[in-house]
Amino acid sequence: MITYDDFYTDAQKTLHRNHDSERLANVVIAANVADAIQEEHVPFIASRDFFFLSTVDENGMPTVNYKGGAPGFVHVADPKTLIFPIYDGNGMFLSMGNVTRTSKVGLLFINMETPHRVRVQGEASASADDPAMERYPGANMVVRVAVRSCFLNCGRYIHKHQRLESSRYVPDVNGDQPFPAWKRIDIVQDALRQVDQGRAEEAGGTITLEEYVAKVQAGEP
Repeated sequence: MITYDDFYTDAQKTLHRNHDSERLANVVIAANVADAIQEEHVPFIASRDFFFLSTVDENGMPTVNYKGGAPGFVHVADPKTLIFPIYDGNGMFLSMGNVTRTSKVGLLFINMETPHRVRVQGEASASADDPAMERYPGANMVVRVAVRSCFLNCGRYIHKHQRLESSRYVPDVNGDQPFPAWKRIDIVQDALRQVDQGRAEEAGGTITLEEYVAKVQAGEP
């Protein structure tokens, strides 16, 4: 059971007092915040094909990242454990570096058509040797989140958007995916991983940074 004192920081409590929301904040905890994934949230999380992941580095600097995949790519292993894959990225490893150092994470699952959202907070670990790797062809590691809190969040400020299509870059059942445009940029060729060396020519040749920016602005990832 999560209590008011467990969940809120001193700074947050000060704002509650300053804005006459201490009683309300306490009621929200009692009515809505659990220390595990509630049964009613499991189907919603399993239906999502994206979520937003927040992490914090060792200097206290946060970052937020979009994580996408096929519907159901986030797996509720049990009420206290979430699992999701990390697919090929830009090599910066900002979120995963933070996970390995501080482990603190926040996940926002959202449906902008309904609208509806669920928030999860916890402590995460990442591994390329996790048994769940077999669930995710094409992943380079798997993240396990030990859930500390889960709660539904009011959707009244969510602007409604219509979903158009799935990303063609999500790995297929064999783990294959198209070669991304950014890996064709001429100035990154020598820095690409060995497995990607020479693939730009197979994908149509190199492009300039300006050409890549134009593609992004035109909605071509």
